[in-house]
Amino acid sequence: MPFTDLLWFLMWSFWFVAYLYVVILIITDLFRDDALNGWTRAAWIIGLVFVPFLTGLIYLIARGKGMAERAQSARDRVIPEADDYRPAPSTSAADDIAGAKALLEAGTITQGEFDALKSKALGNQYYGV
Repeated sequence: MPFTDLLWFLMWSFWFVAYLYVVILIITDLFRDDALNGWTRAAWIIGLVFVPFLTGLIYLIARGKGMAERAQSARDRVIPEADDYRPAPSTSAADDIAGAKALLEAGTITQGEFDALKSKALGNQYYGV
């Protein structure tokens, strides 16, 4: 395969992927917009299937500003993941060692586990040393 054929293949591949990305953005925006009814959405999608470049260009020109606003409102509606199940970061090595000592005295952990926690709190790379 000559080098120029490879360049043409890469160029057309890039444009095809870029086109697919724009089509997916347009379809996503169509279904985010509550102001459009089903027939209008269907007409845009039919246009994207039969006259894709022209329909995509018209959509971006006519409704491009609204796309950004709808995407922002969709991001605002996402509920952030709760971090309640994650342990809080420790404040100091002394607090970590004191907590581990309390667990050791209560019999919750063994001496080896205590040594590992102590090494970790002190920043040693090799636990149990």
